[in-house]
Amino acid sequence: MRGICPNCEKETDIKLISKIEEIKVRGETITVEVECYQCLECGEEFDDPRSTRDPLDEAYREYRRRRGMLQPEEIRQLRKQYGLTQSEMSNLLGWGGATLSRYENGALQDEAHEKILHLIKEPRVFLNLIEQNPDAIPKYRRGSLIGELKMFEKESNSIEKILEERFETDKPDETSGYMKLNLAKFFNAVLFFCEVGTLKTVLNKLLFYADFKHFKENTVSITGSIYIHHYHGPVPDHYEHYFATLRDYEALRIEEIEYGGDIIGEKFISEKKPDLSLFSETELKTIAEVKIYFRNFNATVIRNFSHNENGYRKTLNGEIISYKYARDLQI
Repeated sequence: MRGICPNCEKETDIKLISKIEEIKVRGETITVEVECYQCLECGEEFDDPRSTRDPLDEAYREYRRRRGMLQPEEIRQLRKQYGLTQSEMSNLLGWGGATLSRYENGALQDEAHEKILHLIKEPRVFLNLIEQNPDAIPKYRRGSLIGELKMFEKESNSIEKILEERFETDKPDETSGYMKLNLAKFFNAVLFFCEVGTLKTVLNKLLFYADFKHFKENTVSITGSIYIHHYHGPVPDHYEHYFATLRDYEALRIEEIEYGGDIIGEKFISEKKPDLSLFSETELKTIAEVKIYFRNFNATVIRNFSHNENGYRKTLNGEIISYKYARDLQI
């Protein structure tokens, strides 16, 4: 390969190399794989000016992941969930004008602000904050926002919330993709994948690939679901219970279909439209890409495809498939 070496200041033979770089983040060493070019004439290493990778951003993401902190897109999604501008949210939290913008664009939030962000994920807490600081939000917005928050608070006592509390782990870790179980996202991902009807075996694989692909690219899963090694491939833990709940609440219709002979399968069809506003931009992109990638896969093909995943091959029946295997994902 030929390129311009900034040291030689001329066109020379160069090669792309990968190396491990150690980055200190608040006293903790984070290792990041970086790519750069090396001049074969003088040996000088230099960055690719066209690269969009940012090692510091990757180190920050890893640091947040290890501590269960919100990633920038999750902070942005939290603000948008409440329909606030950056200015309105900053006023409400009592932060400087540029602070929230920096966090949403990749700056590493401090621990005190992180605790506040986690607290206001609960509609009840956010509602109390508005009632204590009414002047932080313009009067014309305040009434409608309080109404929406009361609705959110009511929904927080929904079947999704009850099931989350029943099945959630003590702390998000590598088995859940460093995300707390979010059944609202899980249920709506199911509805998204089943809009035109999907076989149960296929659905379980679509959910697995959506979560693991998002983790591979963003170091956090979408739904926080744990996946188990099953005879037919990876499946979400407690999936039968979740699917039955969607059926009982008339959000999902289940039809039996014959494969031939005595073999009976289940086809799931959405009875409600998925609420895609729950997902961040990267989450929406991922579930759409997974749906398109596997659109022509039948149950047998996608099952066999999933059996080739490193995470499946290196686990036994009934064992949890760690998200660490996402780095080896075939898609």
